[in-house]
Amino acid sequence: MLKEKITDLLEEALSKNQSLFLINFDMDENNNVKIILDGDTGVTLHDCIAVSRAIEHNIDRDEYDFALEVASAGATSPLILPRQYLKNIGRTLEVKQKEGGTLEGILSEVTEEEIKITWEAREPKPVGKGKITVQRNAVIPFSNIKQSKVKIIFN
Repeated sequence: MLKEKITDLLEEALSKNQSLFLINFDMDENNNVKIILDGDTGVTLHDCIAVSRAIEHNIDRDEYDFALEVASAGATSPLILPRQYLKNIGRTLEVKQKEGGTLEGILSEVTEEEIKITWEAREPKPVGKGKITVQRNAVIPFSNIKQSKVKIIFN
């Protein structure tokens, strides 16, 4: 009953801010509720507070005892939903594939079924000695992604 009530209030709160979306909703046997959000333009502290208040202020504490935590997906959290990939176009990803190992490159394209990453590689010249820099890319279906993370790069 409480879980359904929180789910309804969460959906209503997210409908008021279309840039936010749910990454994870978890509730344990002690009514500890943890909600992880992400947003097309990020998630602010104000966003987390607004969602938390929309839930807490509409549930009778005399009837239900629960703890609520609303947080944003961390910078090092794996990407889960295709919508998260869209907001990270142009950033460097590390993609662990179910088949084919790990690739690292710039996320250049996202469709409903797959992503495309590009990177530069040093390869031997076709003729003569030495190496040349070539542009490589890979198209990876979401079904083959085991885990993807945005690489934090400090210049």
